Amino acid sequence: MAYLQPIFDIAEICAQRGIQHAVLCPGSRCAPLTLAFANHQSITSHTFSDERSAAFIGMGLAQQTKSATVLVCTSGSAAFNFSPAVAEAYFQQIPLLVFTADRPAEWIDQWDGQTIRQENIFGSHVKQSYNLPVEYMHADSVWHIQRIVNEAISLAHTFPYGPVHINVPLREPLYPQAGEKIKFSKKVKIVEPELAQTDLTKESRTKFTNLLAGFTRILVIAGQQENQPTLVKAVTRFCDVHQAALIGDVISNFHSAPTAIRHADVFLAHAPESIKATLRPDLIITFGKSVISKHLKQFLRKYGSQQHWHIQPSGIVPDPFQSLTRTIHCDPKSFFTSLSSAPAITKFELQKKTNYTRLWLAEEHRIQRSYQNYFSTTGFHELQAVKVVLESLPARCNLHVANSMSVRYVNLIGLTEKQKGIHVYANRGTSGIDGCTSTTVGHTLNSDVPNFLITGDLAFFYDRNAFWHNYALPNLRVVVINNHGGVIFNLIDGPGQVAAKDEFFVTRQNLSADHLTREFGFVHLPVSTPSELNAALKEFLTFDGRTKILEIKSNQADATTAFQEFKHSIKNSYDA
Repeated sequence: MAYLQPIFDIAEICAQRGIQHAVLCPGSRCAPLTLAFANHQSITSHTFSDERSAAFIGMGLAQQTKSATVLVCTSGSAAFNFSPAVAEAYFQQIPLLVFTADRPAEWIDQWDGQTIRQENIFGSHVKQSYNLPVEYMHADSVWHIQRIVNEAISLAHTFPYGPVHINVPLREPLYPQAGEKIKFSKKVKIVEPELAQTDLTKESRTKFTNLLAGFTRILVIAGQQENQPTLVKAVTRFCDVHQAALIGDVISNFHSAPTAIRHADVFLAHAPESIKATLRPDLIITFGKSVISKHLKQFLRKYGSQQHWHIQPSGIVPDPFQSLTRTIHCDPKSFFTSLSSAPAITKFELQKKTNYTRLWLAEEHRIQRSYQNYFSTTGFHELQAVKVVLESLPARCNLHVANSMSVRYVNLIGLTEKQKGIHVYANRGTSGIDGCTSTTVGHTLNSDVPNFLITGDLAFFYDRNAFWHNYALPNLRVVVINNHGGVIFNLIDGPGQVAAKDEFFVTRQNLSADHLTREFGFVHLPVSTPSELNAALKEFLTFDGRTKILEIKSNQADATTAFQEFKHSIKNSYDA
């Protein structure tokens, strides 16, 4: 199989460049790639039949390992099924190396089987798309292939991280002869990147120190990012020194910060304009990616600020608050650490800074008191159940949250400073429900800590092929909030006034997780009362080698009523 040696050596290059995992989807045209990765001893290969689910699983593996996962699929529509995960990885800045096998160019549009137009198939949702040569006999072609693979790996791991696509046209024969072994060349081209440092220069430190001294209402906002204790410590120190208010919703992983504002979305939705006006910042400092809170976005778009700085190592910066005035290309931890010296300001100026922070904390404490009153008197409902589950999580685990109401429930409750060992993940790049379970499965395949997923029934059943494989998931725990449809459409403005809401928006369904759990051999724990939930949690939190599904049975009428009562309780805290 000397003819295919350059294709086999792609796996060798990936291994030498530190890639650890490959997700292989079955097919014939991709056989040379599949055989290469499956036979390489330094790469762990996994196989999944559903390409859509497989790509999200690969993305979860990449998140968990902090290194690109290889994805491989055959030609034709299989490649399109990678698209949802590729888009999510692009916007969430997760590295992927996506190989799509293809027919030779002369057979495109010739009614040949499993043949579509695959060049640039992912469009603008990859950092780059390459097309390998179809002939490898000339030394320049081998050099070309190896150069492209090295370039793709480097690009996937260059900030902002993301997916890179390599389309691989392959001629037959695609399989070795009987008795032939897959071998890898001892010498392949390796291009090692040397990443530049992104620290503040001495001149920049001086400039920003002087600028910071001129602001008395500093608001720091942490966007979505992984749990980084050293970054949390640096930002906390910065906010303490400069008396800045710090906002971090649940996907920011800033729940361990002592003075973080965790419920800004709640009080900005209900506070009167007179209070909101007092919270207006004169400087916004942001880092990380998106925030969940719609009300925070609306507040900042309305009230604005004198300046808005965003900190990230490189790349284009979005402007979700319509207030951006400066981009600072620097590692966030370096920025906050470098600027944590006490400012040379008067006591009066320091007091003004302190007063601003206290205004935000006063609203946070108001919400905490309102929560105590509400949850001590309310009955059993979805939000109450989520609160109980969150409070029951082990000290060290990964918490995955599906989109739609699940992520909103979890953000409303939040985590506490004591739960610093919990790492929160959510597919908020595109915010779709389609691959939340599969992403969690990807994490679980390479994790030594428990992985919990909180999801709704539509997201859960939509992604049921996340379990369609031969891998055990002993550390996986799934909480399904089953209200038999998309209850979010009962809660947001607009759909509630539409006559066909239930049929075309809520899309009611009558499924239970019972059949799915029996099909895959999981433990099923259905609950519908507080006592049942407390009893089930004991079994749910016992790790005995079995995957367990906790199904919280609800109905849309009760869920809608309970959520409206929750909002009224917050509003009443301002009317009292």
